[in-house]
Amino acid sequence: MRETKSAILVTGAAGFIGSHLVDALIEKDFLVIGVDNLITGQLVNIKHLMNSPRFLFIEGRVEDLKFDQLESYKIKAIAHLASPASPVDFERIPEAIISVNTLGTHRLLKIAKEFSSRFLFASTSEVYGDPLVHPQPEGYWGNVNPQGSRSVYDEAKRLGETYVALYHRKYHLDTRIVRIFNTYGPRMRLNDGRVITNFIQAVLRNKPLPIYGDGKQTRSFCYVDDLVKGLIKMLLQDGLDGETINLGNDEEISINELAVTLETILNQKLERRYLPLPHKDDPKRRRPVLTKARKLLHYQPTVELIEGLKRTLRYFEK
Repeated sequence: MRETKSAILVTGAAGFIGSHLVDALIEKDFLVIGVDNLITGQLVNIKHLMNSPRFLFIEGRVEDLKFDQLESYKIKAIAHLASPASPVDFERIPEAIISVNTLGTHRLLKIAKEFSSRFLFASTSEVYGDPLVHPQPEGYWGNVNPQGSRSVYDEAKRLGETYVALYHRKYHLDTRIVRIFNTYGPRMRLNDGRVITNFIQAVLRNKPLPIYGDGKQTRSFCYVDDLVKGLIKMLLQDGLDGETINLGNDEEISINELAVTLETILNQKLERRYLPLPHKDDPKRRRPVLTKARKLLHYQPTVELIEGLKRTLRYFEK
């Protein structure tokens, strides 16, 4: 009789955050099945895993994943991280973003139900939209324009959460939702349109730093290693059935201050170029309330922004 191996399914496995999560799970001796259609994921992020006996890669859309592709395994848990998430993707591939977060989430929930798997959905701080409450606790319902250019991501994630909550209520599936705030680090796409990669790209090419708007808008940046520690706890820790938890870093900084921080690291003055905001619904302030994460996960980000930026710069310089 063939042995059924216990595995964890990770979607978006070749993506920025997903590939780091796969690494962390394999380091803990889990067998990981990674799924990615490579629309924004990059094979280089998982190249080092391709010969590992603890990693199986399936190239394809989450929406098309078949039960018989997995039936020889016991799927212990599913971590659904598959989704284009960068501002440049909102205009380029909006249908794919909507599909993977809605139809893809529903497909995976059906698979989780078949296997009685634990299910972790990677949501986003974007569900809070341009928030009228600051900082943002999990109980805040958000301020989202359902027809704005960002809504293909914001509203798709909100509907993904709705599907997850439905399966928790109706089928008593062990589900967990994490709302991820701005995360950065190695394996980001250099042309993904996010502020940190925009700044690094400008530095490497000796161009002015592009700053959209007046630069007074704020973000809270979390280094990827800190985020993954929270994801691991959220995925593996018992007693979190049905929980929704913010993950990120609650140190808030303006875009102008981020530019100054980069100047400090490089020990040089950097020219700025101020540009119009690309999205009228761009959040003015963003900072997570991490009370639940600290209480339930004993979560605490430890990598300071200066150190994280140095590591990220070194990665892209290579």
